[in-house]
Amino acid sequence: MRVSQILKSKASNGVLTIGPDLPVSEAARLLSAKKIGSLVVTKDGTHAIGILSERDIVREIGKRGPGCLEDMVSDMMTRNPVTCTNGDTADEVLSRMTAGRFRHMPVVEGDEMVGLITLGDVVKARLSELAMEKDALEGMIMGH
Repeated sequence: MRVSQILKSKASNGVLTIGPDLPVSEAARLLSAKKIGSLVVTKDGTHAIGILSERDIVREIGKRGPGCLEDMVSDMMTRNPVTCTNGDTADEVLSRMTAGRFRHMPVVEGDEMVGLITLGDVVKARLSELAMEKDALEGMIMGH
């Protein structure tokens, strides 16, 4: 299955973003309010310059305490996030996420962001593929 197919199956293709010059406390508020795990950091809404996850924030709170919430998003974000394209396969994306130990990946075409894919999205797509393969194999075995 391709990334483009996974994006089409999502309830929303919108990507929640945040500016690099906002405080991390604002990012935490937005993550909590929207019940999501990451925000793409962008200056213009189309070019991903970083990504900030709830894990990033919790890790810093654990190291430095709650004062880090007043840092700017640009100070805590992961710069130059790993991205994928609509043509990449679910297996390719899953492999990159596993190797990099992250759960969110911006989808870009050219240098513009067109979506965000999560580990959950990829797992759901793979499970759907496996179910279809299982049904096809059972049908072949049963002579249908």
